[in-house]
Amino acid sequence: MLGIYFGIAFIIVLLLVIIAAFSKNKNIWFKVLGFFVACLLIIFVAFFAIVITLLMGEVKFYPQFIIGVTIGILFFLCNGFFRFLKPRMLKISVISFIALCVIAVIGNQGYEAYVKSVTMDNQEVDLTEYEPFVAGSKVATLDEPASFKMEGELPRLDGATALYPLYAAFVQATYPEKNYDVYNNSEVMSRKTPNAYNNLINGDVDIIFVAGPSSRQINKAEQQGVELNMTPIGREAFVFFVHAKNPVEGLTTQELKDIYAGKITNWSDVGGKNESIRAFQRPDDSGSQTALENFMENTPLMEPPTDDVVTGMGGIISETADYRNYKNAIGYSFRFFSMDMVQNNAIRHLEIDGVFPNKDTIRNGEYPIASEFYAITAGSENPNVDAFLEWILSEEGQELVEKTGYVPVSESE
Repeated sequence: MLGIYFGIAFIIVLLLVIIAAFSKNKNIWFKVLGFFVACLLIIFVAFFAIVITLLMGEVKFYPQFIIGVTIGILFFLCNGFFRFLKPRMLKISVISFIALCVIAVIGNQGYEAYVKSVTMDNQEVDLTEYEPFVAGSKVATLDEPASFKMEGELPRLDGATALYPLYAAFVQATYPEKNYDVYNNSEVMSRKTPNAYNNLINGDVDIIFVAGPSSRQINKAEQQGVELNMTPIGREAFVFFVHAKNPVEGLTTQELKDIYAGKITNWSDVGGKNESIRAFQRPDDSGSQTALENFMENTPLMEPPTDDVVTGMGGIISETADYRNYKNAIGYSFRFFSMDMVQNNAIRHLEIDGVFPNKDTIRNGEYPIASEFYAITAGSENPNVDAFLEWILSEEGQELVEKTGYVPVSESE
């Protein structure tokens, strides 16, 4: 970026020298000096503006936009000093330049709005809609009061975004009625899977509700002398989805493995259009990424698409790109999250081995990629933990699993 501005400055100096050398005006050097100083000031301001946008994480549009605007301003500044455009042409040029800038900004904002409208990013789900003991909450409830009620020290809970509606339902059925802020330090939080595992291993929470741990999370627990006790409490499908206009309606498990191994790279190889496949992945140790790794078994994953992301003054780093519903994209999640919590008509879920993911095909075992999710503890001394887990596996607890939208684990036994 700095090199671009040095290049602009060099071109300006070169043009000024040429203008001065061929001009018969003896005062031209004063204009040249004034113009040069003004150019340096504008370039400095523009460079500072680019640094600010980069620190704010704006990488793809605004730095280039600022460079373009800077070049335009320098052009009109040059005309102000040396008068090479006629007034009518100058007016047309200024209006056209401003119009192009406005169109560019509006176009970028429209594109960003579109991308956000078709994303499957967990951050777009407002979990406050599922908070317990809140009027109008979407949380599932029992028809009768629960037979188990929490007294004394409350277990501290954390977990995956997709499972928060479930353990919030457990809380409303058994915990004392009060405010449990999902995003702050209450007894019932949702910090997403990687942070939930860290909180459990570090002893900051008593129970987490998540998919099974990754090998890295298991190793971290072992290194800290922590044993992860995993209690299956329900079953869920791991699902794949594409853009709604993608003609591919289903894939086989082998085709999916070949796509994520980088062996199949074009949709035409699986009955689609002649377009390259953008197979997005999630960050390491997230629940869905661990599920993908487990699904791949011994087949190595290809390198994921990445985004360049600015983090503070550390510069630009590459991070796993979030799923964006481009027409040639494929992504993955868990069924309840992608079908119920994020209701998006711009995506279509795929049949796998000819079976569509729903509660019935999970129950009867037809859907090939389904597994348990867990309430995991790590040696908590909270006296209510064991009784709470026992209640979750009871008829009442499993009824809430069903009502929330998952498949009770008891039905798979």
